Amino acid sequence: MNLFDIWMLSVALAMDCFTVSIASGVIQGRREWPVILRIAFLFGLFQAMMPFFGWLATNYFAHYIEAYDHWVAFGLLAFLGGKMIYESFQPEEQHFFNPRKLRTQLLLAVATSIDALAVGISFAVTGYSSMSLLLEPLVWIGLASFFFSVFGHLLGLRFGEAVRRRIRPELLGGIILILIGVKILLTHISIFSSFYLSE
Repeated sequence: MNLFDIWMLSVALAMDCFTVSIASGVIQGRREWPVILRIAFLFGLFQAMMPFFGWLATNYFAHYIEAYDHWVAFGLLAFLGGKMIYESFQPEEQHFFNPRKLRTQLLLAVATSIDALAVGISFAVTGYSSMSLLLEPLVWIGLASFFFSVFGHLLGLRFGEAVRRRIRPELLGGIILILIGVKILLTHISIFSSFYLSE
């Protein structure tokens, strides 16, 4: 991969973080930089580490990862999204989904980054044979996810009041998370269907 390819890949992987960060900003409602930066840091960290784990594990159990990673991502996002939709109809003090909580941030970071495992597998089979070669794309992936998360959060905060007047933020956020999970699932299934049909 050349540098342009790495940039494009980094931006593509950051899109789920961007979308979830917008929803988090809408729900959060006010600018709290420690929260925004922690979410962005965790998103960037996990998006960079998942390809590393995929690359590391390729020689041992890549086929197991490929078989289940999309189901894990879908399950986590569907669970979080379903909880958010349910809680959007409950009194605020009963809400589980809170973007200020570390537990919620970690769950979102893991769920949005699991599909990046496959990217690590592709690195392993396209010539990235050492950690020194892998370092540059991982850094770009992490930075892109960090900056898109910050930008998405600020967008959510900027337009959150208008959204809040028209729809429950948790309801919108829950729908977004479930749609991301469905997208991951369908993308993975279609890729593997195409692969097996070409055999």
